Amino acid sequence: MSNRNADNLLVRLRRKLSQRTDSGLLRALTLPHALVDFSSNDYLGLSGNKKLHSKFTEKVNAHADLLGSTGSRLLNGNSQYALDLESFLCNYHKSEAALLFNSGYDANLSFFGYVPQPNDIVLYDELIHASVHDGLKFSRAKSKQKFKHNDVDDAYRLCIELRNQRQSIESSANGNDVVNIFVAVETIYSMDGDFAPLTQLVSRLKPLKNVYIVVDEAHATGAYGKMGKGVVCELGLENEIFARLHTFGKAMGAHGAVILGSPILREYMINYARPLIYSTFISHHSLLGIKCAYDFLAEEWEDLQTRLQELILHFRHTIDVPDSLILESHTSIQGIIVPGNNNTNFLATHLRNAGYDVRPIRSPTVPKGKERVRICIHAHNTFDEIDSLCGEVKRGLMILSVEAQRAKL
Repeated sequence: MSNRNADNLLVRLRRKLSQRTDSGLLRALTLPHALVDFSSNDYLGLSGNKKLHSKFTEKVNAHADLLGSTGSRLLNGNSQYALDLESFLCNYHKSEAALLFNSGYDANLSFFGYVPQPNDIVLYDELIHASVHDGLKFSRAKSKQKFKHNDVDDAYRLCIELRNQRQSIESSANGNDVVNIFVAVETIYSMDGDFAPLTQLVSRLKPLKNVYIVVDEAHATGAYGKMGKGVVCELGLENEIFARLHTFGKAMGAHGAVILGSPILREYMINYARPLIYSTFISHHSLLGIKCAYDFLAEEWEDLQTRLQELILHFRHTIDVPDSLILESHTSIQGIIVPGNNNTNFLATHLRNAGYDVRPIRSPTVPKGKERVRICIHAHNTFDEIDSLCGEVKRGLMILSVEAQRAKL
């Protein structure tokens, strides 16, 4: 490639970056600062827990002969420890089979990209994670449509309408042309912090044939359910869900993910999920970290979850903003709605300058007019930190209000 061609490409790339800068949407890598953490997904504070660190160090020293996995799991990357960990996760989360992945993103890419068959339909909540959307770009499913957020009736309506548009489920005697419908939801949504109405969804869709519910528990794993098993187990719906995703990089303080389902689903994904087949498997010390986190959680879950819920409730009682400006969430994920990307950037910067690590969530990541400063509550936060944060939120919103009044003059 000539230097002139390279220059032309770089000019186009620079132009795209300039457009993003002008719209206030340019992303950049930043280093952690000495700010109070109200941003990370470390909901239980396990990533910095000294007791867990000590247990992890002991386990790593006991397995000092292994570091990297050395390859794809279908080549040299598999190990008896990985198989034993999958068996452990099956028992812990009450599932028939488990398959480990490098990340929740890889897991969703693998499931939605390769499990739905050419005649199938995928319905997804309109606020589903970006990894599901990316997986669907690879999917052979005939139809992929969103339904209104947490709207069970809309999901049911689409199941009926789209199935009838395609063909009758009973049209094929051998089942090769059966229309399967996958319904994708999250137990806790990453930007709004609300729960999916899982019990109602299962109840409404259960009478329909060949409808399979897929649940992403990324933001619930560890933080919700007895022993941190998640919302599905807490509701006793393990046998009603076709596949569950649990991730270990949030409340568990580790890294990686697992898909829970049937043995056939596991075998199918081993054979067809390209992100699994063609990626080097997660390192051995990552597997050790996952097991350590679960062992620690089994002992400490009740105290950690109780502490977390107390802090969330305290935030909800202390924050002094109009109801229209705060997310209707009772989970770790809170948010102050500040319409407009510039306004959201201003409030986030104000809070960061005051010593609090929060992040602006701007459109198009969230709908226009619903831009917000995302605030994550953790078990390692304190009541005093929350009191001070709430005070700064009020001050920042007052400054914005004054500026808006001046602009009208």
